[in-house]
Amino acid sequence: MKYTHRYIVAILTLFMVGCDDYLDIQPEGKVIPETLEEFRAVLTKGYDVFPKQKSRVTYRADELILDENSFDFPVYKDIYTWEDANPDPQTGRYPYIQMYNSIFYANHVIEDGAAKIADSQEKNQLLGEAYALRAYAHFDLVNLYGKPYNAATSSGDRGVPLALEIDLEQAFVPVSVEEVYSQVIADLEMAQSLLNVSHYESGLNYRFTKTAVLALQARVFTYMNNSEAALQAINGALGLNNSVVNLNETLTFPNLYTSVESILALEDVFSSNLKNSATISSDLLGIYDQVNDLRFGLYFTEDDGEYIAAKGGEQEFKCSFRVSELLLLKAEAEAKLGSLDAAKSTLLNFMQNRYESDYMATLETTINGLTASEFLLELYTERRRELALEGHRWFDLRRTDQIAITHTVNGEDFYLIENDPRYTLRFPEDAILNNPEL
Repeated sequence: MKYTHRYIVAILTLFMVGCDDYLDIQPEGKVIPETLEEFRAVLTKGYDVFPKQKSRVTYRADELILDENSFDFPVYKDIYTWEDANPDPQTGRYPYIQMYNSIFYANHVIEDGAAKIADSQEKNQLLGEAYALRAYAHFDLVNLYGKPYNAATSSGDRGVPLALEIDLEQAFVPVSVEEVYSQVIADLEMAQSLLNVSHYESGLNYRFTKTAVLALQARVFTYMNNSEAALQAINGALGLNNSVVNLNETLTFPNLYTSVESILALEDVFSSNLKNSATISSDLLGIYDQVNDLRFGLYFTEDDGEYIAAKGGEQEFKCSFRVSELLLLKAEAEAKLGSLDAAKSTLLNFMQNRYESDYMATLETTINGLTASEFLLELYTERRRELALEGHRWFDLRRTDQIAITHTVNGEDFYLIENDPRYTLRFPEDAILNNPEL
């Protein structure tokens, strides 16, 4: 099975048009990158077209209530009610071709850039970023359209097509979830061997670095339930950046692209359209200590008896990876590896940056009294509090308990049952038309 010729040509056309904006090179109407700077522009376009899928899937989880009177209600209604089989034409689309478009730019740098650019540390950095971007796109694709990773079944679970080269005759057949994860890991290992920048200044920190690749490895291995490998990656990343915003000292958002916590600021994970069409669910509000948790008044704003998001909707909130996620992943890995005391210490050290100082003694007593199973439940709840509205919740539900959720629209209840097959998205209809065996 293959993409049709016109489908590939469409991607190539997007590539040519997009790069022209950056390079301003038009030899006979075509763009032919030759230099490091020109290939950097190609990869910049790959970053630029990386889609905002996390905003869309946020509506599938349990953090938001769709405002039936909002302008974008028709765009989100069928997403909110999990109507995937026959959505209204106005429904916003989940990204698919957009992901492969981003991969296309990365592949162009990997294939042609490796051959054309003179050897240098800058070349290695650029190639490393391209491998990392390709890995991230494939990872997000398989976590949208493939089943959650399960070591016992992943070799037989259908994943997504891997796009590893630019070839008009290449057959883009969906491979197993295991194969996708194996390729993601291989690309990240290649990226790790090439990258030599640990930190980009704000404004350029949409680019992958050594720290960002380790953070992505930590997330990948956590999703695979490989706690030992996850912990190794986490510790490596924290060795390069372990800065956490202390809300007792400065009440500022920790998910800003300018934050000391920022590791990769690629994605707009909570769009302005989403912010303007939703209120916060009572389920999410109910997990915060509204008196002692400093995040509550920072993350949410009361508006006529309801709460709306304050921590997203603007470009300054671009955030793909940050230090707090790593610390919570570290506590999770330690707990799963049987190091409960270490996990409790990691969590409490983090929590002292989020709760009133005079409440910490109470928290310490509570956390230290938890059993291993109780601790994991509390840790997952703390993860919900910290990373609320940052695009994690849907994917965390997929990899953990896949709970039942009820959404109500115009007085009618809609149900996502426990372990519902709709925790995995259907391939988009336009993608199936161009690739009928998806």
